[in-house]
Amino acid sequence: MKVVLFCGGYGMRMRTAEGDVIPKPLQMVGPRPLLWHVMRYYAHYGHRDFILCLGYGAEKIKDFFLSYRETESNDFVLRDGRVELADSDISDWRITFVDTGLESPIGERLRRVRRHLGDDEFFLANYADVLTDAPLNTMIEDTIAADASASMLVVPPQSSFHCVDLASTGEVKEILPLSQFPVGVNGGYFVLKQDVIDLIPENGDLVGDACHALAGTGRLIGYRHDGFWKPADTFKERAELDADYVNGIRPWAVWESAELVKAAS
Repeated sequence: MKVVLFCGGYGMRMRTAEGDVIPKPLQMVGPRPLLWHVMRYYAHYGHRDFILCLGYGAEKIKDFFLSYRETESNDFVLRDGRVELADSDISDWRITFVDTGLESPIGERLRRVRRHLGDDEFFLANYADVLTDAPLNTMIEDTIAADASASMLVVPPQSSFHCVDLASTGEVKEILPLSQFPVGVNGGYFVLKQDVIDLIPENGDLVGDACHALAGTGRLIGYRHDGFWKPADTFKERAELDADYVNGIRPWAVWESAELVKAAS
């Protein structure tokens, strides 16, 4: 399936007071940008045909891939001045770069890349700023089996706030962490039929317009995931992911487990 990645926003919560010019998808987690980690996740599950919805920082994202250095994350042999790679990250990837505008909301970006989706009934979509170890192909299979038009990853609320149940007298009846409530939040990973795009008006939103229209019709399902899921909306969150990577804590890197199994066989 084709994978549509929304990576054209300004990323204001990621910017420094001095005005960081590095687009959020290129913020580093370990030796590679956040966007690379998201793409490696999809490639691990066999989905290597990417469509990048570009806007802010488009040239930097293009330059990253146009000057991609495989030697930074792969073993290699230097022989007679030539590099012989032991493995490759992106040699089997197909990446379509599309300028979808600086100010376009998510839904409009999706509308503008529809012509690149071809005749495939389903495609995948992602905000390109969240990492997870969710079993992607199970999510896809569940969506198809349910004859749904769309599905979204649903995760527990990540806020550390506590909810307080108040009686009319002001007595506190119960205090519970928000994460313990039987509700979920949009995890940013979507499986979609192309006809979902018909539900998005000009300059509309994927969730606010299309998913809202599908809710309650039986055509939208949620895949609940209680495993690893972490956004990188802010410098603090990105720094936490980077520190975890350095310390060998990277559950989102599902491809690494597969590589270890392959090496051991």
